[in-house]
Amino acid sequence: MTPAARLSAAIELIGTIDAERVPAAKALKEWGTAHRYAGSGDRAAIAGLVWDVLRRRASSAWIMDDDTPRARVLGMLKLERGMAVDAIAALCDGSRFAPEPLADKERAALVARSLGDAPAPIAGDYPDWLDGYLAETFGEDRVAEATAMASRAPLDLRVNTLKAKRENILPRVAHLGATETPWSPIGLRIGLGADARNPGIHAEEDFIKGAVEVQDEGSQLAALFSAAKPGEQVIDLCAGAGGKTLALAAMMQGKGRLIATDYDKRQLVPIHERLSRAGVHNAEVRTPKGDSDTLSDIRASADLVLIDAPCTGTGTWRRNPDAKWRMRPGALEVRLKDQIEVLNRAAALIKPGGRIVYITCSVLPPENGEQVRGFLRRHGGFTVVAPSQTAGVLWDKAEGFAAAARQSAEGWLMTPRRTGTDGFFVSVLKKQ
Repeated sequence: MTPAARLSAAIELIGTIDAERVPAAKALKEWGTAHRYAGSGDRAAIAGLVWDVLRRRASSAWIMDDDTPRARVLGMLKLERGMAVDAIAALCDGSRFAPEPLADKERAALVARSLGDAPAPIAGDYPDWLDGYLAETFGEDRVAEATAMASRAPLDLRVNTLKAKRENILPRVAHLGATETPWSPIGLRIGLGADARNPGIHAEEDFIKGAVEVQDEGSQLAALFSAAKPGEQVIDLCAGAGGKTLALAAMMQGKGRLIATDYDKRQLVPIHERLSRAGVHNAEVRTPKGDSDTLSDIRASADLVLIDAPCTGTGTWRRNPDAKWRMRPGALEVRLKDQIEVLNRAAALIKPGGRIVYITCSVLPPENGEQVRGFLRRHGGFTVVAPSQTAGVLWDKAEGFAAAARQSAEGWLMTPRRTGTDGFFVSVLKKQ
């Protein structure tokens, strides 16, 4: 397919997503099935265009003074891809499979309009109702922070130290363009351009043998801040597919007791195969059955309970750009109730001197600092471990990370703009 034909396909797909209100991933998959002549490179390029339009949905419509699929695609080419009007016009020449030529109004908008006087939610590309929350977190920086959350994320890998060392893995994935992550001592990063396909990590020998896992650097750091140690009793209370369970197991060096569970048993399905591939032998997966308590035998005896809390996922917008536009205020209320429930459950499991590590992939205050303060009011025997006391796990990077990340009385906040990671909040709570 020509670049112009790919552009036409992207306009068509944005129209489908709008009209049928389907997730972008589903629309892209169905389009690929219906257009089998499109090669993998074509599908990747079209997907890149669609995701970029969703990332810059509001600002692209503002630039064009028009909210149609075509207008948003054209506006995105200027804002996200940095294309000049003549380059955009060259793609829209009206030839076979190409978009129609630019109208005078479109050309004028591409030349003259900017985001200089756009409201913050437009310039930052996020729903209006979230502006107050983002202003509370970031103040006047909220547009810059939100814009960074709209950029494409790199592909990060975590080296499984049960099987390998980073210095040994790095040359074996050099052909993928991998480099060391800026902060995590066990991470590797593969940068991805606008049209780049995700590399076939799952076909790499080191992945097949369990030496590496796909995991955002922020998620790696969140697990490291837990300071899980060999010989401890550790509970991953919201284990899901097991990403942080695997990280905890490596930190424990296969020694001690590691229990993984989740309130939604469907989320646990991949964890068994992942634990086996990673060579983890000290983990026990407890699948919920009805209303029974899967942790009824553990009362005030755990050294560490890690909570990768159910949340709105605002910190992962760069990976799920259409999710922010589907998000409604009611979703936040539901998540806040879930977080209170899981925090209260964790409090009963921790022994004196033990710790709860509360993690969200959110940048919203109600899910982060406010949730921690509410927990402390309900459970007087806990205190927050100062963020500065947890950064030592980053060794020589601790000082730089402390300067980059946002610190509060409740914990760390990482963001794409400040730390180059997904948005993560981490609070360490110690029981007296």
